[in-house]
Amino acid sequence: MCDESKPVDGEVNDNKYFSKTAATDAEVTFEHRSAPPETRLYKKRWVIVFLFSLYSLCNSYQWIQYGIINNIFMRFYGVDSFTIDWMSMIYMLTYIPLIFPVAWLLDKKGLRVIALVAAALNCTGTWIKVASARPDLFPVTFLGQFTCSVAQVFILGMPSRIASVWFGSEEVSTACSIGVFGNQLGIAIGFLVPPILVPNVDDLDELAAHIRVMFYITAGVATFLFVLVVIVFQERPDIPPTHAQAAARRISPENYSYTASIHRLLRNKAFILLVITYGLNVGCFYAVSTLLNRMIIEHYPGEEVNAGRIGLTIVIAGMVGSLICGIWLDRSKTYKQTTLAVYLMSLVGMVLYAFTLDLGHLWVVFITAGTLGFFMTGYLPLGFEFAVELTFPESEGTSSGLLNCSAQVFGIIFTICQGKIMDSFNTLAGNLFLCAFLLIGTIITGADCSILIYLGISPKMKVDFNHMVSFVVRTSLFFIYARSGIVGTWFKYL
Repeated sequence: MCDESKPVDGEVNDNKYFSKTAATDAEVTFEHRSAPPETRLYKKRWVIVFLFSLYSLCNSYQWIQYGIINNIFMRFYGVDSFTIDWMSMIYMLTYIPLIFPVAWLLDKKGLRVIALVAAALNCTGTWIKVASARPDLFPVTFLGQFTCSVAQVFILGMPSRIASVWFGSEEVSTACSIGVFGNQLGIAIGFLVPPILVPNVDDLDELAAHIRVMFYITAGVATFLFVLVVIVFQERPDIPPTHAQAAARRISPENYSYTASIHRLLRNKAFILLVITYGLNVGCFYAVSTLLNRMIIEHYPGEEVNAGRIGLTIVIAGMVGSLICGIWLDRSKTYKQTTLAVYLMSLVGMVLYAFTLDLGHLWVVFITAGTLGFFMTGYLPLGFEFAVELTFPESEGTSSGLLNCSAQVFGIIFTICQGKIMDSFNTLAGNLFLCAFLLIGTIITGADCSILIYLGISPKMKVDFNHMVSFVVRTSLFFIYARSGIVGTWFKYL
């Protein structure tokens, strides 16, 4: 076992037990050389990751800008709610067929080319939308949203690649969290700003003017960021930041097979389990975000602005969770234990949110939505970094691409199914639908003993898991009793 985990003749070992942590901590030796390769950290690494975060922000903002004022765009364009839902789901649908060619392009052409294409497509989509602010031009606004959704494919797989190419081994999780942070901040702004810029007025001409202002602001920001990417964004540092990156640079592009890499990933059982559980968790987040306006308006009519603020609370809490998880992983390297704990708490948060949504108190919804967001959105960088840990030395773009592809598939399924359940029954039934799949994801992540043994989690962790499951069950029963009126009566007097 020890012999299998050592690189031979300066080559990077592709053994599935040889993790990224092991590679960065070990001394990488090269044939005919006694000294390790030179490494260096550049201050520009922070400029690169923050610039990426900014154009990622601009793109993710547009994902939810239609859905959060679903009822307003329904009336303006004369379409039904399901059609407006597709303005969000198109981001998910576009990703699925395009992720593999884009991941291949990332491996072949590098970070700068992908960044330029992403920023250019995002800028183009925003200007198409500027021309669509008329009630008879819904196909044009859909084209603009489709163009931005293509840009998103060139964005989502980059955080882990930027972190590994530019940052030291003690910073990669924090850098990845900052990359995800930008995406989440964009969603937060997408929840907050559209209800403010586009009030629910009766006059369609006045409404068109508000929508046009929103589109012009977005286009101006996207154009500015595109110019910055052209001028500033750099492919990679001259000197690698870690010994692992130095070793990776020695691998000739001709010796790298993208197809073979995917095949190896699909044979990695631990990674496949992560792909499924990541998709379940993030797919639930996509569904909740897309349908949030409908959920809030059903129980709190006329509260479009507060619906956006609740969405903002979800994402801001999640950004805090993302940063805390990233810093914790850099210091502890406890990927498996942290992932399991956060997943369990995401389930708890979803249960809390589902059973308190219709109690009649918006402040309660703010609290439970924030709890949900802290863990569910905080899970995003955990998934990326755990995938890199499980699949090293495979390309970070390929592993993160498969994770995101799973999330998009589940996101579409969950959004459509939850929307139909809400139409046929009520919001509680739709949210319980998501709770069921989060429970399945939690079980896959931690309950099966053979999986735990395969992942190398200690017996103590199994005991801790049983305690956490017991806590989830007790919490769920509390809110079931609350629904039946035993505890719900108490809430009414608050």
